[in-house]
Amino acid sequence: MIRAQDILEKVDEFRWRVPVSYMSGMRVPGLIYASRQMLEHILEERAVEQVANVACLPGIVNYSLAMPDIHWGYGFPIGGIAATTVENGVVSPGGVGFDINCGVRLLRTNILHDEVAPKVRALVNALYEGIPSGAGSQGRIRLRNGEIDDVLVKGSRWAVEKGFGTPRDLDNTEERGQMAGCDPSKVSHKAKERGVPQLGTLGSGNHFLEVAIVDEVYDVGTAKVLGLDRNGQVVVLIHCGSRGMGHQVADDYIREMLRAVVKYGIQLPDRQLSCAPVTSAEGQDYLAAMRCAANFAWANRQCITHWVREAFCRVLGRCEEDAGLELIYDVSHNIAKVENHAVSGQKRTLCVHRKGATRAFPPGHRDIPQKYSEIGQPVFIPGDMGRYSYVLVGTRRAMEETWGSTCHGAGRMKSRTSARKALTGREVLRHLEATGITVRAGSVSDLAEEAPEAYKDVTQVVAVADESGISRIVARTRPIGVVKG
Repeated sequence: MIRAQDILEKVDEFRWRVPVSYMSGMRVPGLIYASRQMLEHILEERAVEQVANVACLPGIVNYSLAMPDIHWGYGFPIGGIAATTVENGVVSPGGVGFDINCGVRLLRTNILHDEVAPKVRALVNALYEGIPSGAGSQGRIRLRNGEIDDVLVKGSRWAVEKGFGTPRDLDNTEERGQMAGCDPSKVSHKAKERGVPQLGTLGSGNHFLEVAIVDEVYDVGTAKVLGLDRNGQVVVLIHCGSRGMGHQVADDYIREMLRAVVKYGIQLPDRQLSCAPVTSAEGQDYLAAMRCAANFAWANRQCITHWVREAFCRVLGRCEEDAGLELIYDVSHNIAKVENHAVSGQKRTLCVHRKGATRAFPPGHRDIPQKYSEIGQPVFIPGDMGRYSYVLVGTRRAMEETWGSTCHGAGRMKSRTSARKALTGREVLRHLEATGITVRAGSVSDLAEEAPEAYKDVTQVVAVADESGISRIVARTRPIGVVKG
């Protein structure tokens, strides 16, 4: 059995260094954020090997980082973060993932559990029926010829201009829901074709809509700024991404990068890390297309938000203003961004890859909404259908250590195949209903893949993020109703 102490250097209780001696070609060490209890699974899954592989990328700075929700992924581990210099580093689609700008947004309400409890099933049914979900699902929006390009450029702003939300939603979205530097001409016809019918759809897999209640508040002052200061307060989590459109962009450019690796003579330990220099034509084309997919994902979540509000108002008999269905924030998980960071005391422009990782900028940062300036950027860490989710805020330590990043969720413990072998979907459904969680899903059998047992305990994951100082816990929520594709 491989032991942590045989290959990792303990920095403290929650940080473990992968030395450059672990693998030939590593340009920087790896740094894994985890408790000792978590390391056994991380080692068994060989995720450490992927951390080391990422450390071989040209131009990588400081560390190849891994968050406590780390697990095996394509190229990068999920929960992996790497920053490369713009002038001599690379950009890798494997460091972003197939579901570009998969992300989570959180809506608060003025509604308490006692009011919604008798109507949870009706509410979950209304959400399921009003928001298309599942693999290959088609949305309620019909884009005119060429209108997909407007979505790819404007992102959430396109949705708001069409009546799906308000300008306040843009103020509370990362990048205001519209990433600059996009170019629809760099997105393939096939990717656009896949995107056109899927705008405003939830998707499948681990994507979800969750009606939850504030279960515990740890920092009353910060929670009050966020509008989450009452136990039993109803909130809504929306988790989805860029659907088939983003997947196709990733697929297209992975093939392009495989050619670029040969063209530029880049040596890699894993072809899934295929990449190109950030400043190259291939690198710039990928970033332009990736930003388009990110904008599509923001527009997607914005449209869904509008229909969530409609469902709440219809079922509860309240107007939107009275219900207080306000967007707290929207955070991205799978994305690469060109950002300015301090490296050895010097300001540097870096390409920061966050794959299954959330931005966690500190108080006072210019890229977070003014109203959160004193508390830091809101961060949402969803768990699984049967356990808690957490609200946190970013910290200065994250800015110093992790390029202003933290974990993004619980992280899988079992593959989808293993989860199906352990439980049936109906067993999962019965268990959730017995614990007071109402579930609607397009496929009951597929629920087995998303069973709570298939995931790490999010409380342990979030504890590492909090104890290590890369984000700070504010509140905990508990699910009462879930919609799955």
